This record gives sequence, C-alpha cells and structure tokens, in this order.
Amino acid sequence: MAALALADAEGAEAINMRRIAKELGVGTMSLYWHVAGKEQLLDLMLDAVEAKEAIAEPSGDWRNDLAQIARRERASLLRHRWKLDFMAGRPPGPNGFLNIERSLACLDGLDIETRTALQILTTVMTYATGSVFNELRELHAEQQQAGAGHTAGHSEAEIAAGLRAWRASLDRSGLFPRLARVFDEGIDPDAAETRDERFEFGLACVLDGIAVRLPS
Repeated sequence: MAALALADAEGAEAINMRRIAKELGVGTMSLYWHVAGKEQLLDLMLDAVEAKEAIAEPSGDWRNDLAQIARRERASLLRHRWKLDFMAGRPPGPNGFLNIERSLACLDGLDIETRTALQILTTVMTYATGSVFNELRELHAEQQQAGAGHTAGHSEAEIAAGLRAWRASLDRSGLFPRLARVFDEGIDPDAAETRDERFEFGLACVLDGIAVRLPS
C-alpha cells in the first residue's frame, strides 16, 4: 500500500490526499473516487497494519500470549511510528476488532469478569505504548546529538573534565549518593543496547502484577 510505505518512510506529516495521489501517479480528485478523504485513508492504513500483524490464536498460556501481544505492539509502533499520531480516539477497523477478540481470548479460562479481562489487556497495551514513547524520545535525542556532533565543539579531554567536575559536585552536595553510584557503575539509563532488556524487565513486572491479582 503506497500510503503505508510513504508514512513509514517520511512520517505522519507525509499523509495527505495530494501526496498519496502523486505517489500513485493519479490526480487527487481521482483518489476521492476510492477514498472519501484523509480520515478514511487513515482508518484504512491503520486496519491494514492490523491485518499484516495479526494476533496469533491463543496458546493456552495467558502469560506467554500477553507477552507476545506486547512485543508485537512495540514492534509495530517502532516500525510504523506515524501510528502514534493517529490511533488515539479512532475506532478499530475489522482487523483491529479481530485482534482485540483474539487478545481477549488469551484470558479465557482464568475465571475473571469481562471488565477485568479488558483492564488486563489495556494495562499490557498501555505499557507497550508507553515504552515506545520513551524509546522514541531516546532515538530523537540520539539523532539530535549525531546532528550536532558528539563533542559539540568540545574536545574529549574537556568533556571528561566536565564529567569529573559534575561527579565531584555530587559528592560535595551530599544529596545524591544513589545517583553517584549510577555514575560510578557506568550505567546509562538510555543505552540503546539495553532497550530490549529494559522492555522485557518492565513487561515481566507488569505480568507478575497481573498474576498476583488473578484468582488462585
């Protein structure tokens, strides 16, 4: 689908009827014979993604199924970042409803109310979406840093000296012993290589919390 490829490549701002018509090599008015407008186009795009990334049938292991759903949502949002700009408040399409049905089916047999099942699914999806928002914030910061140059006009020696001075100020204040340990142990909370690990840790915590609230 031309609209999906364009949005994935250039972002949400690229989605408009005129641009899509240009990509297809047709007149803008010709496109309106097939799509009522941008809003319908967005609905079709979102549902097309749901079709491509369908939820698997329940395996009988609710925890594993929910984990796979969360991972699928994270991967989808990172692959199609424009979704975050448009999915809130939009009703699901046919494929979206099918994925919700399959997701809820993962919780069958747990002896819980329908409302509780929906809250569990919402919690897992909210965690996945929130994690992606944080990852995109990190990616944006990395891109800005790369664009400005890693040293931003300072030598490596100057940067190292600045870090040592900052570290010394933590000791002098006496207010940040835990933050100082983070620095001394070389822990980067936004390290790109730990994103998967951080996501999985948080997901395990969410699933552990859900398990505690289930009937014995």
